[in-house]
Amino acid sequence: MIRIFGSILLAATVTFGAPSIDSLLKGLDDLYKQVSDIKAVVTLTQQKANQGAKKLEMMYYRRDSDQSFLIVITGPEAEKGNGYLRVGDNFWMYRKNTRTFQHINRDESIGGSDAHGDDFEGRLLTEMYEPARDDKGNELITEEMLGKIPVYRFEVKAKVNDVDYPKKVYWVRKDKTVMLKETSYSASGTLMQTAYFLTFTEIKKRLVPVKQLFVDEFEKGNKTIVEISGISIDKLDDQIFTKAYLENLSK
Repeated sequence: MIRIFGSILLAATVTFGAPSIDSLLKGLDDLYKQVSDIKAVVTLTQQKANQGAKKLEMMYYRRDSDQSFLIVITGPEAEKGNGYLRVGDNFWMYRKNTRTFQHINRDESIGGSDAHGDDFEGRLLTEMYEPARDDKGNELITEEMLGKIPVYRFEVKAKVNDVDYPKKVYWVRKDKTVMLKETSYSASGTLMQTAYFLTFTEIKKRLVPVKQLFVDEFEKGNKTIVEISGISIDKLDDQIFTKAYLENLSK
């Protein structure tokens, strides 16, 4: 899976002397929680070995106060008008040609891409992961250079079952709480995916990753580029997160 908005707002000066993994995760979560509503244009360009590229464009709305989001696909033409709506624990897929809603699971593929419904959620890292430790109980965290940038490299493990990967390694800048790289592993320790956060823009004094690259390490040659534009963090109207609003957008 790819995680599109799990780290959308991650920027502030790190104040930790010798940070623990928990403090780094909480720092990311605290910064992220400062914004509850998001509107953006999302473009996924998916490259599969020997199949060429597939582009999926969508409008995306999210409100974290009640775990709601809305996705309306705007391209390609074959998918245009289809959408996805989540309100609380309910998740529906809407099909324009039949004008019907179908109740689906969080891991449903979005528009036939490698993105899934749970990739668009706003779950907290501290709810999903905890520090990984060595045989002596020491946290697995080091200070390294990622290219020319000083970073903290640290490993986490899942503490709940409903996560995309049970083990992850993060590279976070030392001077700002910005995620630069992430690797994801299966329960057996197999590297499944590498994510790079390539380009950032500043919105209301926060850095937002607007171009990300997800490399499939299991099926070689597959990768997905995520580009985000038109970002707004203003409060969204309640009517946006309704079936009626999705139907109206799809007309």
